[in-house]
Amino acid sequence: MSKPLLSIKNVSKSFSLGDYEIQALQQVSLDLNKGECLAIVGESGSGKSTLANIIMGIYPQSDGEISFKGSTLPSKRLLSHRKDIQFVQQNPLSSINPSRSIGESLRLPLDVHRIGHANERNNHVSELLSEVGLTSNYSKRSPSTMSGGQLQRVAIARALACAPELVVLDEPTSSLDVLVQSRVLSLLQKLRKKRSLSFLFITHDLAVVRNIADYVAVFKEGKLVELNGVNELFSKPVHSYTKRLLSAIPVISEDEIQLLNQIKEKE
Repeated sequence: MSKPLLSIKNVSKSFSLGDYEIQALQQVSLDLNKGECLAIVGESGSGKSTLANIIMGIYPQSDGEISFKGSTLPSKRLLSHRKDIQFVQQNPLSSINPSRSIGESLRLPLDVHRIGHANERNNHVSELLSEVGLTSNYSKRSPSTMSGGQLQRVAIARALACAPELVVLDEPTSSLDVLVQSRVLSLLQKLRKKRSLSFLFITHDLAVVRNIADYVAVFKEGKLVELNGVNELFSKPVHSYTKRLLSAIPVISEDEIQLLNQIKEKE
């Protein structure tokens, strides 16, 4: 049996706040296999983003171990780790440099990781834009001239620039309206299949993950309280907290379903 792409074993994280210690994660263990999408779901303060930041090496865990492709991830990530594990944040406005053109932002990771010949990288930028549904003309534009949905597509393209194996997506659609959210989720699904990517998809909204995740991990107050396949979790939730999250999902009317189907047909 092959080893998981990402393995999280008994990871804990605490923060000191004056004389107090806050336990953000408590003994969390998870595996993510190549090509899978694992959704991390929970309310604000449940530890979802803390786990994402630890995986990205933004700060170290207090205890436990994280392995990637069978090797322990060091506290100071190597350049190869930063290439293979990419991050898409919630708000693209805060993650894309406003002083750079879109093309410059997309070319930067290609230059940093020396991907392709230098004189071919602008062509690669155009290919990345096309892959996320934007024309090459967008490379000349400033971030301030683009919509939230367009910027999130750029953020996704930038994450793909290094041909990563794992993409960590932290609330990637929560700042978008429902229709744009649907289009971005559809794009992510297509890219995952096309590139054989693995996703760690972090969200507070269980409804978002139903059509993208293979497995769902439910977090509550820093603890993993339930882990199951997406169909099993939606049909037979075990933990009372999971049941409460599911009961909070808005009921979609027949008209809304028809509208979403029409949008998908046009894409």
